Amino acid sequence: MPQGFTPPYSPTGRSSLVPPPPWHYAGQILSMAFAVDKAAAESFLPSGFGTATGRAVAHCCEWQSTTDGWELLDPAYAQYREFFVLLEAMRDGQPALYCPFIYVDQDISMARGWLQGWPKKLGSVWMTRPYDLDHIAAAPRRAGTRLGATLAVKDRRLMEARITLDGSEGTRLGFLATPTFGLIASPTIVGQPDPGQPQLARALVENFTAGTFHGGTAELAFLASPRDELADLAPQGPAAASLANVAFSITGAVKADAQE
Repeated sequence: MPQGFTPPYSPTGRSSLVPPPPWHYAGQILSMAFAVDKAAAESFLPSGFGTATGRAVAHCCEWQSTTDGWELLDPAYAQYREFFVLLEAMRDGQPALYCPFIYVDQDISMARGWLQGWPKKLGSVWMTRPYDLDHIAAAPRRAGTRLGATLAVKDRRLMEARITLDGSEGTRLGFLATPTFGLIASPTIVGQPDPGQPQLARALVENFTAGTFHGGTAELAFLASPRDELADLAPQGPAAASLANVAFSITGAVKADAQE
């Protein structure tokens, strides 16, 4: 009998693209907080989610993930990069974040994201990798170091960032500091095509740990595309940047009523 948590199904289930949680992550996160047009941000928020504040955060990440440790011995299954944008809204008097766009270069991560409400699409993400060495190629985490990050989708560059570390202590930004939501739906073509009813969801995070946060500033730009609407959320002015190594575990997700 074929089995597995996700397709493809097989007699052992070993071929499934994604096993069930818990999923464990460690990696480098470059966070950039920026201003965005309120009306544009509001147009991307689910009905009833809250009122856009005109603030947003972009994250560029380089991850290593595992279930029980085996992926660390076969890193093609463990490593990937991603970029995403989070829009801030006031929700029941408290700040909350919603994810309209996220891009990743690993199919395993894309499938895991859909299960959590992260609207992942494939993209090519690159970011400077710091090393704690005193060398021109090392880009160490210290004042004056300059870093870069880019996103391309379907051979078109959609994001570019230039970051300068200033030696200040960075802060937790985005999903590292604020409850973050996405939409989950179950579209089907069985019978009449049906997109399903999107529902808000939030991942359950445990065992969070982090290293030192390094502060700085960023020049962040979103570029136009004939399909992806990321540029509609173009940053207005410079961004505050924070760079850190973090680790955490995802144990599942919970649904949240848009009106709660």
